[in-house]
Amino acid sequence: MENSQLVSITFLAYTIIISVGSINCIDNNNLVTNQSALFVFGDSVFDAGNNNYIDTFSSVRSNYWPYGQTTFKSPTGRVSDGRLIPDFIAEYAWLPLIPPNLQPFNGNNQFTYGVNFASGGAGALVGTFSGLVINLRTQLNNFKKVEKMLRSKLGDAEGKRVISRAVYLFHIGLNDYQYPFTTKSSIFQSISNEKYVDYVVGNMTDVFKGRKFGFLNTGPYDCAPASLVIDQTKIGSCFQPVTKLINLHNKKLLNGLRRLNHELSGFKYALHDYHTSLSERMNNPSKYGFKEGKKACCGSGPLRGINTCGGRMGLSQNYELCENVTDYLFYDPFHLTEKANQQIAELIWSGPTNITGPYNLKALFELN
Repeated sequence: MENSQLVSITFLAYTIIISVGSINCIDNNNLVTNQSALFVFGDSVFDAGNNNYIDTFSSVRSNYWPYGQTTFKSPTGRVSDGRLIPDFIAEYAWLPLIPPNLQPFNGNNQFTYGVNFASGGAGALVGTFSGLVINLRTQLNNFKKVEKMLRSKLGDAEGKRVISRAVYLFHIGLNDYQYPFTTKSSIFQSISNEKYVDYVVGNMTDVFKGRKFGFLNTGPYDCAPASLVIDQTKIGSCFQPVTKLINLHNKKLLNGLRRLNHELSGFKYALHDYHTSLSERMNNPSKYGFKEGKKACCGSGPLRGINTCGGRMGLSQNYELCENVTDYLFYDPFHLTEKANQQIAELIWSGPTNITGPYNLKALFELN
């Protein structure tokens, strides 16, 4: 990993201190300033369609059927049958759907509610799926452009006030751990697991210099349907090389946030234990209203764990689609159904401190 990656991310981090939030627009000049905005960064867990507008492969897009079949009745670029976690968070915060940054018909008025910068396949490291996704550094650059545009509309003083009230929601890091194995990289021959995780978490926590943040730790995707079929001799077994990285990541992320909480005045955060909440549903699906916790609704092969949903990966083979999506935790081999996303969003929004803490997002939105 190049140290320059960390330096550039650190430089961009300080823009978050002066980010954008808490305004609604009527026309271009009449402003209502009570509402905190929501700015979203991350990967396919949060991507509302940015990858629709970049030159990339179908494997990191979801703008084709059957994605979007439930709520939207057509594909939107969200990797699910319907809404994602940020969509529900926006609803709970009395905001409209937060638009993808690259959506061509966005207006200034829409951006005053917030913007979604997330990109499917993105990582905290610049080299993760480089050239195919919008990495975290670029997402932050895109944020700076939106910030500049809103400041020019609102004026600098109002912009600063608005900025300090916004909530910033992140899910990033998982692709950094999957990428070396997807590409058969030799990175772990020259660097330890711990040092690699340090780079990932370092790039993340250098970003978090603002006031109000929501984070998800990394879920148990080492045991997602796609991971359960990697070793064809042990179908149903979690992918242990990624397990170790995820566990290290979650420990270091927690420690990093606690350190920032002591070091930075005004730093407030909500950390959702996504690893626990998703593991609970994978291992006890019936307790949460699902029939299948480790088999995907859409895909092919054992556990529908081969990622062919909708012709993804450019594969010509047919895919299977379940009859009742609400029976399933996973929509495709890596991504959750709308029903599952809503359950997780509710925990992030108003969950107790043992699952989302030290604040939940509801509390952060109420802080001004």
